[in-house]
Amino acid sequence: MNSLFSDCPDRRGTGSIKWDLKPSLDPFWVADMDFVSPEPVLGALSQRVNHGVFGYAQAHEGLIEAVVIYLRERHGHAVASEQIVHLGGLVPALSLAARAFGESGDALMTCTPVYPPFLSVANDAGMETIRVPHRLENGQWTFDWEAMEQNVTQRTRLFLLCNPQNPLGRCFTMEEVQQVASFCQRHDLILVSDEIHCDLVLNETETPFFSALRLAESFHEKLIVLQSPSKTYNIAGLGYAYAVIPNAQVRKRFEKAKGHTSPEINALAYYAAEAAYRHGEPWRQELIRYLGKNRDLVEEFVPDHLPKVHLPKIEATYLAWLETSACGMKNPARAAEEQGLFLSDGAYFGYPQAMRLNFATQQDRVLEALEKISEIDGLADM
Repeated sequence: MNSLFSDCPDRRGTGSIKWDLKPSLDPFWVADMDFVSPEPVLGALSQRVNHGVFGYAQAHEGLIEAVVIYLRERHGHAVASEQIVHLGGLVPALSLAARAFGESGDALMTCTPVYPPFLSVANDAGMETIRVPHRLENGQWTFDWEAMEQNVTQRTRLFLLCNPQNPLGRCFTMEEVQQVASFCQRHDLILVSDEIHCDLVLNETETPFFSALRLAESFHEKLIVLQSPSKTYNIAGLGYAYAVIPNAQVRKRFEKAKGHTSPEINALAYYAAEAAYRHGEPWRQELIRYLGKNRDLVEEFVPDHLPKVHLPKIEATYLAWLETSACGMKNPARAAEEQGLFLSDGAYFGYPQAMRLNFATQQDRVLEALEKISEIDGLADM
């Protein structure tokens, strides 16, 4: 067992949302990992702390260079530094996009189930959210292209794409991303592609990640790509993300929408992000191997012990979507709480008959959680 991930400091009482929100329950919900961040990140933070001065910060040259190199080497796209907009998080970026390109009476479209903020950021601009359910085809979740065409309106302004998909674990193919882009171009929509889980693809040979940055130049006129090292390197609490916006006018409008609502990014966040991108790859490779074993454990356990639960194939992320509609259960997450577990309630993702299990923790904890889930009345019945 990999010692990098087999132990974790006690997180209770540290102000952790994951562990301290409902301290009586064993947490497997919010998407952060029970793993210590890479040594290079810790070293960079220590060095910056030892400097001793924490005034207002900006993205320094080393970080910008690291981001540009990362985008070129990992995603095969040369990005000019002026195309990068530094942000304190990706959820604020979704809100910024809604406020920049929509107004009261307009709409944005997204496909469900999906990360909960996708379903509420429209409210920040007084817009409507058009929800189009993903479609299960040959055992795999994909887009319902016909439903998207039927539901788009003349006042739809944006399409929010989550790729890799949270909570379904899909890594959408090049063809699927291109078809989404064509749909957006046909209906004159801004495509906002949230790619925060892109470095958590569990087998890049079988399911290579295709960033929207690699779309043909003709699609870049109305494209916003959102990225961050936060999920991969377990530094989400430091609050650093960025948008890549190729078109200068779209970028200007996006930045203008910030107004005075976006907080300053703290000095530590910039240096942690730089260290992660420059020196974190060996750690990431070890992480992927460990998460892959946890994924395999989940995918082997569910069919054998929870035969009525539908589990999509997990291609990316460390999140398992347990869909229980065949069990007739209206709120499985509440039932899990009765077993002492805290899982994410599918209702917040637009699908109440499901719950999301975060398996980015020690393997014995994952197995213990699965065993408790199998004890829920109705889930394991043949």
